[in-house]
Amino acid sequence: MPWPSKPHQALRARTAKVARSAVAALAAVTVLAAGCSTGRGDAVSSGETFDFVSPGGQTEISYDVGERKPLAELSGPDVMDKSTQIGLDDFDGEVVLINLWGQWCAPCRSEVDDLQRLQEENEDKGFSVLGINLRDPNIQKPQDFIKDNGVTYPSIWDPSQAAVAALHGFPTSVVPSTIILDKDHKVAAVYLAEVSDVQLQPVIDELLAEPAGEQAA
Repeated sequence: MPWPSKPHQALRARTAKVARSAVAALAAVTVLAAGCSTGRGDAVSSGETFDFVSPGGQTEISYDVGERKPLAELSGPDVMDKSTQIGLDDFDGEVVLINLWGQWCAPCRSEVDDLQRLQEENEDKGFSVLGINLRDPNIQKPQDFIKDNGVTYPSIWDPSQAAVAALHGFPTSVVPSTIILDKDHKVAAVYLAEVSDVQLQPVIDELLAEPAGEQAA
Protein backbone atom coordinates (compact mmCIF):
# COMPACT_ATOMS: atom_id res chain seq x y z
CA MET A 1 0.00 0.00 0.00
CA PRO A 2 1.57 3.36 -0.98
CA TRP A 3 2.41 5.92 1.67
CA PRO A 4 -0.09 8.77 1.85
CA SER A 5 0.93 12.00 0.23
CA LYS A 6 1.97 14.97 2.34
CA PRO A 7 -1.42 16.69 1.89
CA HIS A 8 -3.13 13.54 3.16
CA GLN A 9 -0.74 13.37 6.10
CA ALA A 10 -1.49 16.99 6.96
CA LEU A 11 -5.22 16.30 6.73
CA ARG A 12 -4.90 13.30 9.04
CA ALA A 13 -2.91 15.38 11.52
CA ARG A 14 -5.52 18.13 11.51
CA THR A 15 -8.33 15.57 11.90
CA ALA A 16 -6.56 13.95 14.87
CA LYS A 17 -5.99 17.36 16.46
CA VAL A 18 -9.67 18.26 16.07
CA ALA A 19 -10.67 14.92 17.60
CA ARG A 20 -8.38 15.48 20.58
CA SER A 21 -9.80 18.99 21.04
CA ALA A 22 -13.35 17.64 20.91
CA VAL A 23 -12.57 15.06 23.59
CA ALA A 24 -10.97 17.72 25.78
CA ALA A 25 -13.94 20.04 25.31
CA LEU A 26 -16.36 17.25 26.17
CA ALA A 27 -14.42 16.50 29.34
CA ALA A 28 -14.48 20.18 30.31
CA VAL A 29 -18.23 20.39 29.73
CA THR A 30 -18.74 17.27 31.82
CA VAL A 31 -16.78 18.74 34.72
CA LEU A 32 -18.63 22.05 34.46
CA ALA A 33 -22.00 20.36 34.32
CA ALA A 34 -21.10 18.29 37.36
CA GLY A 35 -20.19 21.46 39.22
CA CYS A 36 -23.71 22.82 38.74
CA SER A 37 -25.61 19.58 39.22
CA THR A 38 -27.09 18.19 42.41
CA GLY A 39 -27.43 14.93 44.29
CA ARG A 40 -26.69 12.84 47.36
CA GLY A 41 -24.10 10.21 46.53
CA ASP A 42 -21.13 12.39 45.61
CA ALA A 43 -22.02 15.38 47.78
CA VAL A 44 -19.46 14.90 50.49
CA SER A 45 -17.59 16.88 53.08
CA SER A 46 -13.88 16.41 53.48
CA GLY A 47 -11.03 17.80 55.52
CA GLU A 48 -11.62 20.03 58.52
CA THR A 49 -14.23 22.25 56.87
CA PHE A 50 -17.07 21.62 54.47
CA ASP A 51 -16.19 21.04 50.80
CA PHE A 52 -19.08 20.61 48.40
CA VAL A 53 -18.31 18.01 45.75
CA SER A 54 -20.53 17.96 42.68
CA PRO A 55 -23.32 15.42 43.13
CA GLY A 56 -25.30 13.82 40.36
CA GLY A 57 -28.94 14.63 39.83
CA GLN A 58 -30.88 15.52 42.97
CA THR A 59 -31.68 18.98 44.28
CA GLU A 60 -31.97 18.00 47.95
CA ILE A 61 -28.94 16.74 49.85
CA SER A 62 -28.80 15.72 53.51
CA TYR A 63 -25.85 14.84 55.72
CA ASP A 64 -25.94 12.42 58.62
CA VAL A 65 -24.63 13.75 61.94
CA GLY A 66 -21.36 11.86 61.67
CA GLU A 67 -20.49 13.16 58.20
CA ARG A 68 -21.26 16.83 58.75
CA LYS A 69 -18.47 19.41 58.53
CA PRO A 70 -18.48 23.07 59.58
CA LEU A 71 -18.29 25.91 57.11
CA ALA A 72 -15.16 27.97 56.88
CA GLU A 73 -15.41 31.48 58.33
CA LEU A 74 -18.20 33.36 56.59
CA SER A 75 -18.89 37.08 56.93
CA GLY A 76 -19.46 40.24 54.92
CA PRO A 77 -21.12 43.66 54.89
CA ASP A 78 -24.77 43.96 55.80
CA VAL A 79 -26.93 44.81 52.78
CA MET A 80 -28.84 47.41 54.77
CA ASP A 81 -25.70 48.96 56.28
CA LYS A 82 -22.53 48.02 54.46
CA SER A 83 -20.41 49.58 57.22
CA THR A 84 -21.56 46.76 59.49
CA GLN A 85 -20.10 43.26 59.20
CA ILE A 86 -22.29 40.22 59.83
CA GLY A 87 -21.41 36.54 59.78
CA LEU A 88 -21.95 33.14 61.30
CA ASP A 89 -20.26 34.18 64.53
CA ASP A 90 -23.29 36.38 65.21
CA PHE A 91 -25.48 33.24 65.46
CA ASP A 92 -23.47 31.16 67.92
CA GLY A 93 -25.33 28.02 69.01
CA GLU A 94 -28.22 28.59 66.59
CA VAL A 95 -29.55 26.57 63.70
CA VAL A 96 -28.89 28.77 60.67
CA LEU A 97 -30.46 28.75 57.22
CA ILE A 98 -28.18 30.36 54.65
CA ASN A 99 -30.00 31.49 51.52
CA LEU A 100 -28.23 32.62 48.35
CA TRP A 101 -30.41 35.12 46.53
CA GLY A 102 -30.57 38.03 44.11
CA GLN A 103 -33.29 40.58 43.54
CA TRP A 104 -33.03 39.74 39.82
CA CYS A 105 -34.00 36.11 40.51
CA ALA A 106 -37.70 35.22 40.06
CA PRO A 107 -37.65 32.11 42.30
CA CYS A 108 -35.97 34.23 45.00
CA ARG A 109 -38.92 36.60 44.92
CA SER A 110 -41.25 33.61 45.16
CA GLU A 111 -39.59 31.98 48.18
CA VAL A 112 -38.79 35.06 50.26
CA ASP A 113 -42.19 35.03 52.02
CA ASP A 114 -41.59 31.42 53.06
CA LEU A 115 -38.16 32.26 54.45
CA GLN A 116 -39.61 35.20 56.36
CA ARG A 117 -42.27 32.93 57.89
CA LEU A 118 -39.58 30.45 58.95
CA GLN A 119 -37.71 33.33 60.61
CA GLU A 120 -40.76 34.59 62.46
CA GLU A 121 -41.96 31.18 63.60
CA ASN A 122 -38.59 29.86 64.79
CA GLU A 123 -36.44 32.79 65.88
CA ASP A 124 -37.44 32.37 69.54
CA LYS A 125 -36.34 28.72 69.39
CA GLY A 126 -32.72 29.41 68.41
CA PHE A 127 -33.03 29.67 64.63
CA SER A 128 -32.05 32.38 62.15
CA VAL A 129 -32.08 32.96 58.41
CA LEU A 130 -28.96 34.57 56.95
CA GLY A 131 -29.16 35.69 53.34
CA ILE A 132 -26.25 36.18 50.96
CA ASN A 133 -27.07 38.60 48.16
CA LEU A 134 -25.18 37.76 44.96
CA ARG A 135 -24.43 39.64 41.74
CA ASP A 136 -26.16 42.87 42.75
CA PRO A 137 -23.46 45.56 42.34
CA ASN A 138 -26.02 48.33 42.89
CA ILE A 139 -26.77 47.94 46.61
CA GLN A 140 -29.94 50.01 46.33
CA LYS A 141 -31.71 47.22 44.44
CA PRO A 142 -31.37 44.50 47.13
CA GLN A 143 -32.16 47.12 49.77
CA ASP A 144 -35.42 47.91 47.98
CA PHE A 145 -36.17 44.19 47.66
CA ILE A 146 -35.74 43.71 51.42
CA LYS A 147 -37.95 46.69 52.26
CA ASP A 148 -40.65 45.82 49.73
CA ASN A 149 -40.93 42.24 51.01
CA GLY A 150 -40.82 43.08 54.73
CA VAL A 151 -37.73 40.96 55.31
CA THR A 152 -36.44 41.14 58.89
CA TYR A 153 -33.55 38.68 58.73
CA PRO A 154 -30.12 40.00 57.69
CA SER A 155 -28.28 39.47 54.42
CA ILE A 156 -24.64 39.80 53.46
CA TRP A 157 -24.01 41.98 50.41
CA ASP A 158 -21.63 39.92 48.31
CA PRO A 159 -21.42 41.25 44.72
CA SER A 160 -17.84 39.96 44.33
CA GLN A 161 -18.68 36.56 45.90
CA ALA A 162 -15.95 37.01 48.51
CA ALA A 163 -18.17 35.77 51.34
CA VAL A 164 -19.41 32.66 49.53
CA ALA A 165 -15.82 31.52 49.14
CA ALA A 166 -16.45 29.88 52.52
CA LEU A 167 -18.84 27.49 50.73
CA HIS A 168 -15.95 25.55 49.25
CA GLY A 169 -16.95 24.12 45.88
CA PHE A 170 -20.57 25.19 46.21
CA PRO A 171 -22.22 26.02 42.85
CA THR A 172 -22.97 29.70 43.43
CA SER A 173 -24.30 29.90 39.88
CA VAL A 174 -27.38 28.07 41.17
CA VAL A 175 -29.61 30.78 42.66
CA PRO A 176 -31.60 30.46 44.81
CA SER A 177 -29.80 27.91 46.94
CA THR A 178 -30.22 27.10 50.61
CA ILE A 179 -27.84 25.56 53.14
CA ILE A 180 -29.06 24.58 56.60
CA LEU A 181 -26.53 24.39 59.43
CA ASP A 182 -26.95 22.62 62.76
CA LYS A 183 -26.22 24.29 66.10
CA ASP A 184 -22.49 23.71 65.61
CA HIS A 185 -22.74 25.36 62.18
CA LYS A 186 -22.06 22.10 60.41
CA VAL A 187 -23.82 21.56 57.08
CA ALA A 188 -26.88 19.37 57.61
CA ALA A 189 -28.80 19.92 54.37
CA VAL A 190 -28.46 21.60 50.97
CA TYR A 191 -31.20 22.63 48.53
CA LEU A 192 -30.27 23.69 45.01
CA ALA A 193 -33.71 24.98 44.08
CA GLU A 194 -36.54 27.15 45.35
CA VAL A 195 -37.73 26.08 48.82
CA SER A 196 -40.88 26.47 50.91
CA ASP A 197 -41.53 26.79 54.63
CA VAL A 198 -43.63 23.61 54.61
CA GLN A 199 -40.72 21.74 53.07
CA LEU A 200 -38.07 23.01 55.48
CA GLN A 201 -39.89 23.22 58.81
CA PRO A 202 -39.52 19.48 59.62
CA VAL A 203 -35.77 19.69 58.93
CA ILE A 204 -35.45 22.74 61.18
CA ASP A 205 -37.46 21.01 63.93
CA GLU A 206 -35.11 18.02 63.88
CA LEU A 207 -32.02 20.21 64.06
CA LEU A 208 -33.45 22.32 66.87
CA ALA A 209 -34.06 19.11 68.83
CA GLU A 210 -30.46 17.95 68.44
CA PRO A 211 -27.99 18.72 71.22
CA ALA A 212 -25.12 21.03 70.39
CA GLY A 213 -21.46 20.24 70.84
CA GLU A 214 -19.82 16.87 71.15
CA GLN A 215 -23.06 15.04 72.02
CA ALA A 216 -24.17 15.63 68.42
CA ALA A 217 -20.77 14.79 66.89
